[in-house]
Amino acid sequence: MPDTAQLIENDVLARNLEGPIDKVDPSEAALFEHNVHHEVFRRLRREDPVHFLPDSAFGPYWSITKFQDIVTVDSNHKVFSSQPSIVIGDPTDNFQPPMFIAMDQPKHDVQRRAAQPAVAPTQLSELEALIRERVCTILDSLPVGEEFNWVEKVSVELTTQMLATLFDFPFEDRHKLPFWSDVATTSDAVGVVGADMEWRMKHLTECLEYFSRLWVERANQPQKFDFISLLAHSEDTKHMIDEPMELLGNLMLLIVGGNDTTRNSISGGVYFLNKFPGEYEKLKANPELIPNMVSEIIRYQTPLAHMRRIALEDFELGGKTIKKGDKVVMWYASGNRDEEVIENADEFRIDRERARHHVSFGFGIHRCMGNRVAEMQLRILWEEILKRFDHLEVVSEPERVQSNFVTGYVNLPVVLHAKA
Repeated sequence: MPDTAQLIENDVLARNLEGPIDKVDPSEAALFEHNVHHEVFRRLRREDPVHFLPDSAFGPYWSITKFQDIVTVDSNHKVFSSQPSIVIGDPTDNFQPPMFIAMDQPKHDVQRRAAQPAVAPTQLSELEALIRERVCTILDSLPVGEEFNWVEKVSVELTTQMLATLFDFPFEDRHKLPFWSDVATTSDAVGVVGADMEWRMKHLTECLEYFSRLWVERANQPQKFDFISLLAHSEDTKHMIDEPMELLGNLMLLIVGGNDTTRNSISGGVYFLNKFPGEYEKLKANPELIPNMVSEIIRYQTPLAHMRRIALEDFELGGKTIKKGDKVVMWYASGNRDEEVIENADEFRIDRERARHHVSFGFGIHRCMGNRVAEMQLRILWEEILKRFDHLEVVSEPERVQSNFVTGYVNLPVVLHAKA
């Protein structure tokens, strides 16, 4: 008999593929947890690419599923507001700390500008040697010929160490960072069933208390180029310590932005190369494809499935009228599989032309400011993997995150095979 997960997957998928188009709801987290969301988005792109759902667990909302329509919405911050949130739902406990990605101009620009030097091009050259050293240490510690969880041993550990560097966070406490990241994204606002919002608030309050201590220390020291020091010394943000919810919101943003996205692309790349073994052989024959492959991994994984906006005025899109006040959800996970823009979009091709032409990083004023750091981590990781191992074998299907926002992995069982 099919197990419970299979029954859930089949029921949710059938409802969205076989039911009336006006009832299709791609926000159901089970679709992402069981990796069947692409079938639903394919239907929406074909039948109703600007799709209105009047009733869902998150209220009425528009689904924008085609590449160019997503660019239109994402680039027009004067019509489509990010306030008060970038995720589809509003938390049931009304605990919604403000963060600059969920702000409009001018406040958005001021706060983003204060933090951005931490990931500026001038900093990347200094970070590269450190990242490579840490990648080598992690890879050299892995068991060869034995099954282990790639997510835990590599994806989480590498991004945790990188986050600790960007925050200049006490290294011995670095594992608090991925924990807080998971807490921040475990919310009923992104479809997590049974999310304990009281537990979530408790741990995020601990996060705020820890970083508040770091803030006071950094404010009394000469400025450095970590996130906390930059924010504490900027004339525009140095008073954020007096707005604890705003400080917490921006901490959540920077932690999740630096953790979940890269972490899940690190896992996704291993999985995709196993699903498309011809591409793995292509990579081993030509390691110079790594930078291009990194962009293809980020497209194919799409670490954040969606971003939400609120219409500030009526707007015509795809022959539909989006009304002032309507919730508009851009499904990046769908735009990155748009067949009209990306040839054979459901295939993973490491030598794809224009591989950086994807929507994973967003567009306009909210485009991901850490995109180059993410790409660099992935590039260095794969350069060092190819030096050490013949191949990474995925031995069973991964366990995925329950969320309609973070498309991620909990467990990816692998076995490393040494070079002959």
